[in-house]
Amino acid sequence: MVLCALVYSDSYQGYELSPSHPMKPARLMLTYELMRAYGLFDGGVAVIEPRAATEDELALVHDRDYIAKVRELSQPGAPAGAGAGWGLGTGDNPIFPRMHEASALIAGASITAAAWVMKESPGHAFNMAGGLHHALSNKASGFCVYNDAAIAIAWLKKHYGARALYLDFDAHHGDGVQYAFEADPDVLTVSFHESGMYLFPGTGFTNERGRGAGSGYAVNLPLPPGSADGELIEAFDALVPPLARAFRPDIIVTQDGCDAHWSDPLSHLALTLAGYRALFERQQRLAHELTGGRWLALGGGGYQAYTSVPRIWTILLEVMAGRKLDDTLPEEWRRLCARFEAGAVPRRLNEDDSPEAPVAESERVRASVRRSVDEIISGVPAELRAAL
Repeated sequence: MVLCALVYSDSYQGYELSPSHPMKPARLMLTYELMRAYGLFDGGVAVIEPRAATEDELALVHDRDYIAKVRELSQPGAPAGAGAGWGLGTGDNPIFPRMHEASALIAGASITAAAWVMKESPGHAFNMAGGLHHALSNKASGFCVYNDAAIAIAWLKKHYGARALYLDFDAHHGDGVQYAFEADPDVLTVSFHESGMYLFPGTGFTNERGRGAGSGYAVNLPLPPGSADGELIEAFDALVPPLARAFRPDIIVTQDGCDAHWSDPLSHLALTLAGYRALFERQQRLAHELTGGRWLALGGGGYQAYTSVPRIWTILLEVMAGRKLDDTLPEEWRRLCARFEAGAVPRRLNEDDSPEAPVAESERVRASVRRSVDEIISGVPAELRAAL
């Protein structure tokens, strides 16, 4: 019985914001090819072709006027400046050909993955092109046109009445998903990210806790620069399992961006490949404990595109599939990677050369994270706090 699915299409390459943009679609192709070279699709992992999200599905999160504007600007000859006020036509979110079609496919892929998870028991599914968590209801933001994570959760609520636990580990705050559900007590959003004092989007502080009926159901842990495996895993263990057990989700949705890795050029965190593996293993255990294995994993950031991203997401699928891969990277993949990567191509899946932080700096970072954990505990609703 197949218990794990990868939703993938070569058409993901159409989500290219510009040839010089840091979010390179080739990272998705290289990840898929590494998974294939390892034989992950030879048994145990189903590869599923996605479909595009419909306008009604996009409208679960996005204003119809915004969707219409994205469609309009996707056509050849769209006037310059027409995206002003919509977050489009900027350095982060340039207008590109067939922008609506490429973005709707990624949103539909996350729905496809969500539907697969709900029909299988236990079911894990991964959409590596997803995790575009910054897009707002009426505005593109942070490389994201449509917010596939929020759309998939809204779809799960509509079709299954599902309570969703959303865990976001991107280096950047999962602001768009938080805002989509900040008044909804049936969605618990938890975001671990580099502090907004240092990094886009400048939000995600511990005092952001939701509003109205959802007050306390948004949890944010801003990490100081230099935060590494120890700080993140310690905070995860202190917060996530007890909150999840008290919340009792029907499905766990994770945003597993790779830009918290120490080598990423756009952030200042210091996770290693071993740290990511430990994080993925915790996600899987929690899904099996609380949701019958229902786990929807999404991609996200990751700008060391050719070496770190493919290995991190291959480790994720390895964990999801319950496989043990050889540490030596397949030579055919290394040759493919060398066509894109100007520097040295890694030889091992788990090879990592993270620089050691000074002891005093590590203690300062850990103390800061512990203070944030204490602030979070004081701000969650009583029905969740009792578990902490």
